[in-house]
Amino acid sequence: MICRDRSLAFAEAVEKAVNRHRALLREPPEKNSQSVTVPDMAEPAPDAPAGQRRSDRLSDRVRNQQASVHDLLGQGIPLRVIARQFGLARNTVRRLAHAATAHELLVGRWTGGTSILDPYKPYLHQRWSEGLISARRLFEELRERGYEGGESVVKEYVRKLREAFPHDDPPRRNPSVRDVTSWITRHPDRLNDDQAQQLKAVLARCPELEQTAQHIRAFAELMNNRQGRHLDQWIDRVQSDDLPALHSFVNGTCQDFDAVVAGLSLRFSSGAVEGHNNKIKMLKRQMFGVANFDLLRKRVLLAT
Repeated sequence: MICRDRSLAFAEAVEKAVNRHRALLREPPEKNSQSVTVPDMAEPAPDAPAGQRRSDRLSDRVRNQQASVHDLLGQGIPLRVIARQFGLARNTVRRLAHAATAHELLVGRWTGGTSILDPYKPYLHQRWSEGLISARRLFEELRERGYEGGESVVKEYVRKLREAFPHDDPPRRNPSVRDVTSWITRHPDRLNDDQAQQLKAVLARCPELEQTAQHIRAFAELMNNRQGRHLDQWIDRVQSDDLPALHSFVNGTCQDFDAVVAGLSLRFSSGAVEGHNNKIKMLKRQMFGVANFDLLRKRVLLAT
């Protein structure tokens, strides 16, 4: 029972240590920002030369690629060589080659003719650039803005958006305090590649958490290998580092030092007793606490 209580206290100490450094759990902004730009058919900014758009727009890249593809085709270079040179799929190069002008590629073949959706396309482009790629959610937002068409029209337009302007994978969610606590206290073999990679990045950003993780791995070896005789050495190493959360755990452990050493050394455990207690409590809850002792005894015997 003592070791069970200390195990819970150990997990709480790890969570406190992680929580003290929760600001470092986030990945740097430059690694976590992704955006997609769709063609902007609006007028160029006032400070830009007439007829010139900002160079970071996808529409400019399409125009440059279309012109380059036609220039190389004029030189007799095959499509597969052009695709390899630009790092594009062959179907993409083929669409660029078949389009007589960039305007035809960006507007004519992509958006189609007049549609009930036309007044709402600028808003769709904006939301797509912001990362909203769900056709259902886009349809609901358009209805709130007065769109009276069907959802199928929005789905078809979103499908064309995906084909013409593939969206990057959504940014990976920053790990929470509970996530990192679980990864640190779990055996490394039980972490998948993504979890191991995120944990490695977090520990690299926070030396104190790296120290905490090392002490936790050492304590886990004491438990798994029943090396309670080395507990005092582990305590000395923890106290030599500036880790307040683990220091609180160590102080509580020292109060029951002999019991904890026994729990880490002997093969005996109170787990079976705790299991029986939990089973009896479960049976009592199933009867809403109104059954007498005889019925409870009979249910316990029948359940074994």
